[in-house]
Amino acid sequence: MINFDEEIKKFHPSLEVDEAEDAIYNNNITDMTDILLSMIKEREEDK
Repeated sequence: MINFDEEIKKFHPSLEVDEAEDAIYNNNITDMTDILLSMIKEREEDK
């Protein structure tokens, strides 16, 4: 049977996952919140 506690102790994430995580967090992508805030700002400026 698998000893999950022992397997977790042996676990080391691959470097590829760490590199992908950094790329995702450091990438400034416009999301729906940014778009909505921009639309609200434009609407308030038009008033």
